[in-house]
Amino acid sequence: MTRAFVFLIDTFSSLYLIILILRFWLPIFRANHRNSIAQGVVKFTAPLVTPVRRYVPAIGRLDTATVLIAIIIQFAALAAIAAITGATFTSPFVLHLGLMSLLKLASISTTLFMVAIIVRVILNLLGKYLGAISDLLVDLTEPLLRPIRQVLPALGVLDLSAYVCVVLLIALNMVLADLQLTFS
Repeated sequence: MTRAFVFLIDTFSSLYLIILILRFWLPIFRANHRNSIAQGVVKFTAPLVTPVRRYVPAIGRLDTATVLIAIIIQFAALAAIAAITGATFTSPFVLHLGLMSLLKLASISTTLFMVAIIVRVILNLLGKYLGAISDLLVDLTEPLLRPIRQVLPALGVLDLSAYVCVVLLIALNMVLADLQLTFS
């Protein structure tokens, strides 16, 4: 029964965190705010973000309220899982949970970008345009792919920038996983 509760907490918190992280990246990458998916993300996260924004204003395009909410949710999820599994809460353990929260959020973010790039490539290979989804994928992934395209020569119609970017993101996720193991 403990494993089931841990699974539920981890799954539902991760799903909401993905949406919060998406909300965080939308203004940074100047995604089209008229996109129906972007509007849905903002609407879905507004009940938590909007009240916090009154006290924690954005810094330029950096949505600090969303970051704070994401850290709190990830911390609460890790704390709930630790409590369920019988951990004792000491000051060093609480700091440890804070650090693990940041590392897990970074890992979720890199995974989100990998999935977005892979889905974009698959849709391009299939010649599919799915409206708002395709537009959002381009808005989120193009700022990562463009610098690689400027360095990597084109091979005719073959664009290797997505491959290189995914490989780099996988390497970054490995580093984040190693850091999580180091601090475990």
